[in-house]
Amino acid sequence: MSTAAVIVVAVGVVLVLAAVSFFTLARRSDVRGAGALSSETLSRDKASRKDSLEFEATATSGAVRTAQAAEAEGTAARGSGTALANVDEVPALVPWVAPDPEAVGVSRRQFFNRATVTLMGAGLGAFAAAAFVGFLWPSSTGGFGGSVPVGKLGVIKDGIKQGGGFFYAPEARAWITAYPAEALPVAKTIYPDNVLNAMEQGIVVLSQKCPHLGCRIPECATSQWFECQCHGSQYNRVGEKKAGPAPRGMDHFPATFAASGDVTIDTGTVVPGAAIGVNTTGQEAEGPHCTGGGDH
Repeated sequence: MSTAAVIVVAVGVVLVLAAVSFFTLARRSDVRGAGALSSETLSRDKASRKDSLEFEATATSGAVRTAQAAEAEGTAARGSGTALANVDEVPALVPWVAPDPEAVGVSRRQFFNRATVTLMGAGLGAFAAAAFVGFLWPSSTGGFGGSVPVGKLGVIKDGIKQGGGFFYAPEARAWITAYPAEALPVAKTIYPDNVLNAMEQGIVVLSQKCPHLGCRIPECATSQWFECQCHGSQYNRVGEKKAGPAPRGMDHFPATFAASGDVTIDTGTVVPGAAIGVNTTGQEAEGPHCTGGGDH
């Protein structure tokens, strides 16, 4: 997944979680606390109504005892020693245990509010981490930072001719120019094998970034050099430094060539450019410079 896709997904999830949190926290008025009875109170009230109905039914049937009769029965029971038989046994006392402070006063609404905030924070943290890793970690396959196919070798060479000596591969952020076969003997004494591989195929693959401060280096059609417009560094057509403050020549990307002629550039591997003073092709400026400075 590309960096842009990860960021879009992360933003979408953030918006959804924010909406859920707003909806949950907005309902702060609890109708149960505004006068409604608890389930325990309702149960007691129901039992009280039941007892009242039973009392009324007994009164209606004429079976209600008078106060004098009740007192007489109590006196007789005390006299006969049978009063204790009609009295429920007193239950044993249970030691008092202090309630857990964390459990007191936590309503269902508070639980859901805290759970929502916690889940939203965890979601934001996870997607922020995913976006951060996706932004910094280069892709191993496809896209800049990995292996980038740039087409057939023959098509690339035709593109160099049509571009006046320069071919730009935007997906690899690289310049591709022709490398003369007669310069190969000198190049083999300077460049590593992963750079020589492309030179032996007649091309050189260069990073678009200036080794000085990272500006994108454009081509100069008149001088047939690469000339950085930021600080004036200049390089010949194969990326060897000619002038300016850059510490070396333009950096290289290794390239591989399939039997079918397909060219793939490894943009995850940067090979530092040649040292100052290297000029394997002997190319000098072929016309006016596009920036100040000259051959140093």
